[in-house]
Amino acid sequence: MHLAQDFNELFTVASLISLLTLSVLEIVLGIDNIIFISIIAGKLPKVEQGKARAIGLVLALVMRVILLFSISWIVGLKDALFHISDFGVTGRDIILFSGGVFLLYKTTMELHNKVMGYDEDTMKVKRTSFKAIVMQIVLVDIVFSFDSILTAVGLVSNLLIMVMAVIIAMIIMIVFSGRVSDFINDNPTIKVLALSFLLMIGAVLILESFHEHVDKKFIYISIAFSLFVEMMNIRMRRKYEKRKGDTNNDRRDII
Repeated sequence: MHLAQDFNELFTVASLISLLTLSVLEIVLGIDNIIFISIIAGKLPKVEQGKARAIGLVLALVMRVILLFSISWIVGLKDALFHISDFGVTGRDIILFSGGVFLLYKTTMELHNKVMGYDEDTMKVKRTSFKAIVMQIVLVDIVFSFDSILTAVGLVSNLLIMVMAVIIAMIIMIVFSGRVSDFINDNPTIKVLALSFLLMIGAVLILESFHEHVDKKFIYISIAFSLFVEMMNIRMRRKYEKRKGDTNNDRRDII
């Protein structure tokens, strides 16, 4: 790929459509990343959460741009490093398997703590350091970056379009990550739903490391439907609590 040629082709209608399409896809593929960052950053004090999210997403952006300029290496990760019987293990398989196991472990522990009603005070757990949180974000960013980059390489051949799409998507995610994080952390049922989503993503990563392709479209559809149902439940609970509060006030006025 030649940058000069890529730049000359950048401002054609076809290239602009490719840029828009790829940007939207990168945002969709980044949803699971935002959810993980929102949950893991929630372990920090409120004043540090925004900083951790910003650093995590900026590092993800830098990492993805570097990987885009190393496309030949990325493609090479699909070549078998060694064989177990007739199964060829690639560098991509190792990364996906490790990331999937890490996600399963983290989300299972988080779900266990939520279901059992544990928190940092009752468990007397030492507060996770800012550096440790950022490191966990970076580790997951590495795994999600490969999915994002392989999608970009499969759709577009222009390197500049790939880089611009990744930058646009990450800027949008940085802008909205705070709202997503607040929404998840302020609604316990949504947080459990988000953790369940990450649990599925972890399982999918492990399956894909064994060359079992799973169409993420079905996962996104199922989580969107679950989110819709839960939003309806939240709305109904708020209306019920409001009516209950109004009824109690009327009773006090009568007394």
